[in-house]
Amino acid sequence: MFAVVMGLLAAVLVPVSSQIRSSMPSLGAAQLTAASAARTAVSAARVRPTPTPAPPADSCALIVPEDPLSARGLATPWQLTGTGAGACHEANSAQSAFVEGAVLDPATGKVSVYDPLVVDRGSRPAIEPTRPTLPAGAVVGLWVGFNAANVTLRGPGAASCVNGVEGTIFGQNAFCNATAFFEAANDAIQAKKLVPPALGMARDGKPCPTSRDFSVVDQDQSDNTTTVYLQTRRGQMAQNTPANAARLGGATAAKNGSDEGLLDRAVDAALGCTPWTAPDLADRTGKQLSNSWPLNELMAAARQAAPIALVPEGDPFVQGANGPSLSKLNAYRAGVDQPMVSALTQASTRTYCQNLLRTGLPRIAADQKFTQQVASPAPDTATNLFTFLATRFSQAISNDDGFLHCLQLLNVQNPITLQTNADGVTTGATIDLRIRPAKR
Repeated sequence: MFAVVMGLLAAVLVPVSSQIRSSMPSLGAAQLTAASAARTAVSAARVRPTPTPAPPADSCALIVPEDPLSARGLATPWQLTGTGAGACHEANSAQSAFVEGAVLDPATGKVSVYDPLVVDRGSRPAIEPTRPTLPAGAVVGLWVGFNAANVTLRGPGAASCVNGVEGTIFGQNAFCNATAFFEAANDAIQAKKLVPPALGMARDGKPCPTSRDFSVVDQDQSDNTTTVYLQTRRGQMAQNTPANAARLGGATAAKNGSDEGLLDRAVDAALGCTPWTAPDLADRTGKQLSNSWPLNELMAAARQAAPIALVPEGDPFVQGANGPSLSKLNAYRAGVDQPMVSALTQASTRTYCQNLLRTGLPRIAADQKFTQQVASPAPDTATNLFTFLATRFSQAISNDDGFLHCLQLLNVQNPITLQTNADGVTTGATIDLRIRPAKR
């Protein structure tokens, strides 16, 4: 349980685990070559939709509507239900599910976003979802996130999605037509029809971080959506648009605990950075811009400088029934626009750990003066963004089940000392950048 819950970070932790820039410089030749190589690898190892594996006992299920990539399917709510004796409810933040979509017009290269709604099975939304207008030949991808340990997909549209491989699920995530979307998007980038925005300079004098920066990632990086729904006092859900918010006075925001959302909503705010946003097709006025998981990954693929954090073989989401799984690793990487590997050694957890300690931790420490001024994504876990990031990092590198076992792999002590109050909330953190050998 500890392994998968870390991916929830911004909302459910047991334990912790705008405007588009007008100036968009073109990609360099090296970046285009890398993107082309990654795309070729994805094509060579295209992940086919697979039957949903048998659900774990503690999971919920999402009923995927028929033809989920069409305008009609996008506007049809997904339905959350239990897989066993227990019930699952979308209004319960500990088990909410979220769906996020991205739409590419291959003729123009323009990208837009759309978040299909999730409701309880057999219930009605507070406001019916907006039916999006899709461009001719639109390439649509969908990404699924979950606020508990395990979500499986059912229903007529589930065959369009990848929920796991070899009889095991990813846990909190699933992908529908993601590889096709990323292939089309990368083609548009190479043709210079789609240009990811420049990262910009952060308040710390470094390039703004991406979802593949070692100061942002944890043991299960690139996971969960940036989707936000509106939730009424009666627990009904609606898409998050200005018009819906005005109609549903008093509705609160329901969020997917997410590494992607942590970057867009908290880290970027602390460092004076701006996520990539695109028109939201749920807003009929055409004025609403929203961020998204796939845009974050496209931006990271184009702009992140080395060392680049890519899903390692020790990520708990890509473990098979008998440990690290090459096919499951590649299936997850395909869902987030990352290059395939031909052997697990090419996705070394030890190297990943070294980069966490050598490049990620120093930036977290240096940015304390900025991040400690920002509210914690989880006040019941840490008092501010800095203490939250320190707690999250400390657990990610730990030897506990479901984490990366960096301390064991590198034979070092944990460089973070946490201070907590009587309720177990982290109130302070001390970081020692002199990495010390493990005590005998």
